[in-house]
Amino acid sequence: MTDPAFFRAPDAPPDPAPRAGDTPAGLLDAPDAGRQPTGSQLWLHRISVFLFVLISAVAGVLLIILPWTPGWTDNYLLMSFPSLRTVVDNGFVRGICSGLGLLDIWIGFWEALHYHEPG
Repeated sequence: MTDPAFFRAPDAPPDPAPRAGDTPAGLLDAPDAGRQPTGSQLWLHRISVFLFVLISAVAGVLLIILPWTPGWTDNYLLMSFPSLRTVVDNGFVRGICSGLGLLDIWIGFWEALHYHEPG
């Protein structure tokens, strides 16, 4: 990885040192652990976790079921590309898609099981 100081002008002052509260937060991270979250922050966190689990479960179920239906290969997009259609029709590719669906469901439910209220 490149050093950000490499791109700075030679006479520019150095970047200030990061403070304790300057770390970036992830999408599903709990609100600030140092203080009690407000009611709206708590509900936004709950909703974001719920939506993540719901989207993961739905996408996982679709990835498990769709590769084994006739519409997976008999669609307008793949009719134009016969070589791509043979690749998508391969059982190994279908199995990989179904495996990714199982992994997606696993990640969603793992997030739901390891959810905890901040504070």
